Amino acid sequence: MREERVREGRTTIETPQRSIRHDADERVLVLCWGNPGRLDDGLGPCLADRLQALDIPGVTVESTYQLQVEHADQVANSDLVVFVDAAAAGPSPFLARPLGPLGRPAFSTHALEPGTVLALAEELYDAHPRAILLGIRGYSFDGFGEQLSSHAERNLEAAGAWLAAALTPPTDVEIAPESHPTAGPTPARTT
Repeated sequence: MREERVREGRTTIETPQRSIRHDADERVLVLCWGNPGRLDDGLGPCLADRLQALDIPGVTVESTYQLQVEHADQVANSDLVVFVDAAAAGPSPFLARPLGPLGRPAFSTHALEPGTVLALAEELYDAHPRAILLGIRGYSFDGFGEQLSSHAERNLEAAGAWLAAALTPPTDVEIAPESHPTAGPTPARTT
């Protein structure tokens, strides 16, 4: 079971792979991407809009159509990075997992993977921020329009509530176990 706990001003997301800690004084970047004109592909930018409205102290929220080489600089200047995108497959309402650099950076002129942006930050700036990949399950990608499907909207609500709680200390948030991905975020009691 993965869960998040707050102890002495530090938020910890525990996963089977490793723990990710968030101190209140750390620089946090939430980097959301997607195309809001392509239905559920706009889940990332929609989450960015909602988080920006909350104005969480110490959290910078960026929205873009796709990840680029230039994002390595922003990533390098952060202690914790949350990459947010729509997911065409996977659990509903969302999946959050630790993310690391993808070996030696290789890229095209069009778009990069989150792990490649981390690898560039490491290679160019000797930066090693902790990172989480947040995939919000979407369903409708084959069309044009700025509306989300009803299922994607519900998943956005769940992912937004979980991430806002995780980035606003001192709050405990439990991540739903992988065997029950539809359970969504569950507030945990502080001790």
